[in-house]
Amino acid sequence: MSIEQIAVIGAGTMGNGIAQVCAVAGYQVLLVDVAEAALARGVATLSKNLERQVNKGTLDAARASAAQARIHTSTDYARLSTAQLVIEAATENLQLKQRILQQVAANVAPDCLIATNTSSLSVTELAASIEYPERFIGVHFFNPVPMMALVEISRGLQTSDGTYAQALLVTEKLGKTPITAGNRPGFVVNRILVPMINEAIFVRQEGLASAEDIDTGMRLGCNQPIGPLALADLIGLDTLLAIMEAFHEGFNDSKYRPAPLLKEMVAAGWLGRKSGRGFFTY
Repeated sequence: MSIEQIAVIGAGTMGNGIAQVCAVAGYQVLLVDVAEAALARGVATLSKNLERQVNKGTLDAARASAAQARIHTSTDYARLSTAQLVIEAATENLQLKQRILQQVAANVAPDCLIATNTSSLSVTELAASIEYPERFIGVHFFNPVPMMALVEISRGLQTSDGTYAQALLVTEKLGKTPITAGNRPGFVVNRILVPMINEAIFVRQEGLASAEDIDTGMRLGCNQPIGPLALADLIGLDTLLAIMEAFHEGFNDSKYRPAPLLKEMVAAGWLGRKSGRGFFTY
């Protein structure tokens, strides 16, 4: 099947980034969200990111303009009927994703591929919520999507060889490097990364060091480009908490328990960069 139009569900940080790279790669893109205001914010962010790339010389102005023209928005799932691939990029919540995927499946052709950008949930379980689950696959992009080269491809038990092959082709056309990960919570990268960040939060909670010193230690001592607490703020503390809770439930292992400080900061609304305050102030 030739894929020409890609729909992205969710205009937040991940969704607008995925829409951007798809449009730059030459695909017609439909960005879908529940409210016009969310779509407007997503497109505004996307436009600023394209402008930033042009200013940095990593994307020429004509290509950026053409990409912008390929992006369309809608709150109506019926518009998905012409898409050959739909990528769901909603919050890491199983019930929410299942509801969205059922709406998607009810509005697309039977041979339309459906993908989830989940970073922690079971691809097999999500696939089971729709008709023709063999067309379903996990394609996990990393934030910020336009800058990060990696995509994790994860098959559910139901995923067909054809769906997997198409996911690899699209990923490569987007200029990304795919790796294949088994269907386990967190796949490969987050399985390693997020517990490390959670442990850094435990260190901060116990008062062993300031946030600044924890990050300086990991940057200079482990050659990390960004400290774990600054990275937590970038990812979003609510997202990190959702991932750790999924790990804790999925593996039934206490080593994945979320740090109490992480839970308390999320309860306070201190979510990191997107709220203006996390481990650091923005």
